[in-house]
Amino acid sequence: MESWLFLLIILVIAVLGKNMSLIIGTMVVMILKLLPFATKWLPIIEAKGINWGVTVISVAILVPIATGKIGFNDLYKAFKTPAGWIAVAMGIAVAILSRYGVDQLSAVPQVTVALVLGTIIGVVAFKGIAAGPVIASGMTYLIVSLFHLHF
Repeated sequence: MESWLFLLIILVIAVLGKNMSLIIGTMVVMILKLLPFATKWLPIIEAKGINWGVTVISVAILVPIATGKIGFNDLYKAFKTPAGWIAVAMGIAVAILSRYGVDQLSAVPQVTVALVLGTIIGVVAFKGIAAGPVIASGMTYLIVSLFHLHF
């Protein structure tokens, strides 16, 4: 019963914050929870869902290359500016942080709860976009490790 209440609160906050991604995500989880095979599927989604999501994001990022909107000329131009080099460095940093973030999400469940709360607050109160829980977890890992903190 506690999980239903928690999901319902998240759904209400998502609706109030007008965050369609969180609304859809919460409703999908609630619907899956109602299905008789949920006990088999939910752990699989929990274990593999982040990787599936990263794959979908990767596809979306690669589409402009496939359609010809981004080409080698754009890559060359990026390397000619400081902003381009910063973007490359941040891409590397995010990839590294995400690796640690995925590990932390699976190892420390409290991180997931805190990240969900932080994401909801960021989306609802600050009109942010819920796009980076894995990155946020990696950043959490970095700060927690640097300061020798624990959950």
